[in-house]
Amino acid sequence: MNLSFFDQFSSPSLLGIPLILIAMTFPALLLSTQSNRWITDRLSTLQSWSIGLITKQLMMPLNNKGHKWALILTSLMLFLLLINLLGLLPYTFTPTTQLSMNLALAIPLWLATLLTGLRNQPSISLAHLLPEGTPTPLIPALVLIETTSLLIRPLALGVRLTANLTAGHLLIQLISTATASLVSTMPMISLLTLLVLFLLTILEVAVAMIQAYVFVLLLSLYLQENI
Repeated sequence: MNLSFFDQFSSPSLLGIPLILIAMTFPALLLSTQSNRWITDRLSTLQSWSIGLITKQLMMPLNNKGHKWALILTSLMLFLLLINLLGLLPYTFTPTTQLSMNLALAIPLWLATLLTGLRNQPSISLAHLLPEGTPTPLIPALVLIETTSLLIRPLALGVRLTANLTAGHLLIQLISTATASLVSTMPMISLLTLLVLFLLTILEVAVAMIQAYVFVLLLSLYLQENI
């Protein structure tokens, strides 16, 4: 059966049961549980250091009120980071290439930040829809534009993450297919494409980490506007 390049993005299933839930919960099994010992192993020490560093970077733009969101944002960062990196392994499925899943993460969290602002400081939150010093004839148009830009934020979050990961996976598959096809006919060209594939894989590892960080960082910035 001939498979297209986009078949790798279809959700796998077993006996008609989608396995995307297993793919989403598997990264949690890779994290070691915290113990009460004074001296821990290297993995637990590295994990604690990484979580502390991620939390510090995410909480830096926020004031003390925003630190209540530290657990949610750090957990989301680790979740996206592990899923993106595991998706680069051969014969694996990347749930974050599904726009529906990314929107399911982006919309509730964005809405939570928006409702937080409307509850705590409604006048300041609504004032973002109209820049100060706007000429009177431009007020209706600017309110419409700012409202549209506000409502499009979760869509931009989901599409950005989906597009970057999907493009990277497609490029890796295209170059790997070309490398395998050129081995028998043009070995020197295949070595060149293999080098490009290696460099692209390193780039995709960086993209997987950066996109997870950007997704959560933008959410923290949206939160900062509303607290």
